[in-house]
Amino acid sequence: MAGPIRNILVYVDGTEESVAAAQYAILLAEFAKARLEALYVVNTRALNDLVKTRIFLKEEQAEYQRDIELDADKYLQHVQELGRTRGVTVEAIKASGSVHQEIKRITQENDIDLLVMGKISRIRSRRDEIYDEAERAMRSVSCSVLVVKDEDRVWDLFEM
Repeated sequence: MAGPIRNILVYVDGTEESVAAAQYAILLAEFAKARLEALYVVNTRALNDLVKTRIFLKEEQAEYQRDIELDADKYLQHVQELGRTRGVTVEAIKASGSVHQEIKRITQENDIDLLVMGKISRIRSRRDEIYDEAERAMRSVSCSVLVVKDEDRVWDLFEM
């Protein structure tokens, strides 16, 4: 009989918290013998908003988006390498659009049982609370969500 966790998705955004979440997801996938996918979303919605508010020119948007896409590739490759060190295959997925919508879409399309995320940043204002994409994703997906905290402990577990 298969366990309750067959398909895990970890959301990676380049922060230390998301790398710790990826390490924890790798450990979980190894233990549960589950399939693991890592998702990086290039937030084109935020880039479009920066152009609309004239913080960026259209040309700057394209250059910045290229930089973010290169970062996405770098972080996804890093997570795949972390997986290899533990004998876990990590399927890398790079998407573009609204972060919470893409996370929700991927969890539905790929039959994800568990979404793993790094800890949510501290809310500094009501606006932050409303627009925090990771938190919106956490609330909108239909699968269970695991929020990874205590990066030092995760690092120690990963190195064992």
